[in-house]
Amino acid sequence: MTNTISKLETIYPSTDGQPMAESTEHYQWIVTITGGLESLFKDDENVFVAGDLLWYPVENRPEIRRAPDVMVVFGRPKGARGSYIQHLESGIAPQVVFEILSRGNRILEMSRKFDFYQTYGVEEYYVYDHLSNDLAIWIRNQEQNRLEPIDHVQNWISPRLGIRFELTDESLNIFNPDGNKFLTYLEQVQQKEQALSAMSKYASKLREMGIDPENLL
Repeated sequence: MTNTISKLETIYPSTDGQPMAESTEHYQWIVTITGGLESLFKDDENVFVAGDLLWYPVENRPEIRRAPDVMVVFGRPKGARGSYIQHLESGIAPQVVFEILSRGNRILEMSRKFDFYQTYGVEEYYVYDHLSNDLAIWIRNQEQNRLEPIDHVQNWISPRLGIRFELTDESLNIFNPDGNKFLTYLEQVQQKEQALSAMSKYASKLREMGIDPENLL
C-alpha cells in the first residue's frame, strides 16, 4: 500500500506549491464554507467535501489539474486523500465547486478556471468576491452541456446542496436547509461559549433548589 501511495504521489502530486489562501479573509471563507458543508453532510457517508485539494480529471495527464477552494462530490465516500484522482473515484467529477476571489486572482486565471470546470463536468460553480461583496453563480445546462450564469443570485438555493445564499450590504450569508447560518470558526467558538454559560447558570439554579444536576444525567 505504501508503495502504491508513493507511486501515485509521484504521478499525481498532492501539492502544486501554491499557498492555500492569500489573505486571512480568503482563508476564513474557505474554512467557513468547507466546515459548513462538512457539517451539513456529516451523516451522509457518500458525500465528500474538501478544501484546496488538487483534482486530476484525466488519467495519465497530471498536468491537467486544479485545486478548487472548496469542492463537493456526491457518490464518493468520506476519507483522507492526498488529491482527488478522478479515475480512481469511479470517474465521478466534483459536482459543486466554490472559488473565493483574492487580490492575487487575475482575469486570465479566473477564465482558465472557468474553462476547466466547464470542460470537466462541474454542475454548480460559485465565485464569491469578498472584497467587493459580489457573488456569481453558474449552473450547468444539461441539454447544452455548458455552465450558464444565474442572473438573480439573491436568495438562490443550490439544487445540489439545498443551501441558500443571501447577500447583505456588508457580506454573504449562507444558510442550511434548516435555516441555520454557516458560521465562521470564531462564531462557532462564541456559540459554544454561550451554550456552556447557559448550562452553567442552569446548573447553579438547580443547586439553589436543592437538586444535583448530575442526578439528571
